[in-house]
Amino acid sequence: MEKHGCVGDQFGWLPLHISVHENGRLIGAMPLYEKTNSYGEFVFDHAWEGAYERNGLNYYPKLVSAIPYTPATGQRLLTTKSRFTEIAAVLTQTALQLTKEINASSIHCLFPEAQEINFLAQQQWLIRHDAQFHWHNRNYQSFEEFLNCLNPKKRKNIRQERRKVNEAGVNLRVLDGHSAKKKDWQDWSLFYKKTFDEKWGVATFNHDFFSAIAKQLPEQIVLVLADLDDRCIAGSLMYRSDTTLYGRHWGCIDNINSLHFEACYYQGIEYCIKNEIKTFEPGAQGEHKIARGFLPTLTRSAHWLADDQLRVPIENFIEHEKAAVSGYIKQLQSSSPYKTR
Repeated sequence: MEKHGCVGDQFGWLPLHISVHENGRLIGAMPLYEKTNSYGEFVFDHAWEGAYERNGLNYYPKLVSAIPYTPATGQRLLTTKSRFTEIAAVLTQTALQLTKEINASSIHCLFPEAQEINFLAQQQWLIRHDAQFHWHNRNYQSFEEFLNCLNPKKRKNIRQERRKVNEAGVNLRVLDGHSAKKKDWQDWSLFYKKTFDEKWGVATFNHDFFSAIAKQLPEQIVLVLADLDDRCIAGSLMYRSDTTLYGRHWGCIDNINSLHFEACYYQGIEYCIKNEIKTFEPGAQGEHKIARGFLPTLTRSAHWLADDQLRVPIENFIEHEKAAVSGYIKQLQSSSPYKTR
């Protein structure tokens, strides 16, 4: 992202990564960015920004430890398990020192792993809760077996959506970085840019970035492309690890009924079943995912504030937010599409 201009001054993501070395050897690191806006974080803090402004305080710059534009849980305090507490303390103390050097209002560690959340909570960081919708592989042997676990109405709706795509004559291709050709990445880059031009504003990724990840991370790429009448008309881009599939982007030049659901969700579920991947995280938000087999899942982030004046009201805000998120998840769980056993 940094090499191909996807972060930087123009997008408000300024790299300030921290590394820890011992006897010339890298033993720890923390991805960290100086932020001049809240774009691309997926942990929304506009209310906090407003509170700072009303009290005559500057909310920006702030420091954010995250993967830009990526609402996925992952390691943020990188080190070995045996030295986690020791190195995590060095990383966070260095981040705190950076807030003084650049006069930052706060540090935000977004979507860290459970061990990191527990460590930061012990350091008196504030812990926020939110919800996403994830699909879990119950060792399904086929997509049909997955469908048979849903209640009849949801199962019927999914079959109808898939049938509409098939009857429209759309052909789906599932590619990785090895099998995707230059033309495929050109088509995909067009779809991605068109989506942002129409809905979200500025497209942060670009063709050079997509081409680079195809070469450098070929096994982690899952590119779904849709063809109609010898034209590529739509696509979705996902990434995979050994255990998780991450849905990230969608774009199209022709609107086909239910094609978005097919390319972004059903092809991903089929991929997980075929490759024995345990979890499918299709991105932030979207209650419509529940009807397609995705269940509400708690996500967390950790926050440190430099100004004590607003710590108490923001801490109260977070406690109310936690209760609201808990109630929200419980309410949605009652709408599970799965048959009760």
